Amino acid sequence: MAKRYHELTVAGCRRSLPILNLNEHLAIAGFVMLGDVELCTACARELAKVIPTDTEILMTAETKGIPLAAELARQLGMPYYITARKSIKAYMEDPIWVEDESITTLGKQRLYLTADDIARIKGRRVLLLDDVISTGGSMKALAHLAEKAGAHVIGQAAVLAEGEAAQRKDIIFLETLPLYTPA
Repeated sequence: MAKRYHELTVAGCRRSLPILNLNEHLAIAGFVMLGDVELCTACARELAKVIPTDTEILMTAETKGIPLAAELARQLGMPYYITARKSIKAYMEDPIWVEDESITTLGKQRLYLTADDIARIKGRRVLLLDDVISTGGSMKALAHLAEKAGAHVIGQAAVLAEGEAAQRKDIIFLETLPLYTPA
């Protein structure tokens, strides 16, 4: 069977995304920023123009949002950003957690923040950041975790809004991505 691709241009970068079957009812275009320095740099540059100017700190979930958050923080002159981890590590003291469920992860998972991260975002204006917003499940979990840590969530941003998320007015995104029927 011939592979299907979605042609995407975002922030001036053109990519061919393979269309991947998630189940018998849903297929998505596989958008992966990990390792793509050109794409992360360009998308961060464009997002920096449209995110709230009063953003004090960025927060993302492990893993695919990390390079985007690092580059956006660098371009904005921020000294750090927060990553919600998907497992507890030995160095994590007094972690808090919430459950997360997204369309690209099988089953439920947890997102964790350590005491140091909680101290960094408590009382601060936090922008939630990810590569793609689809159902909004991951962003909802990130928001709950940030609020549990005492942060003020001032917005949600992503490179792409997928499917019905593209109709939302409460998120910031650069381009849209359709959902597909499996082949």
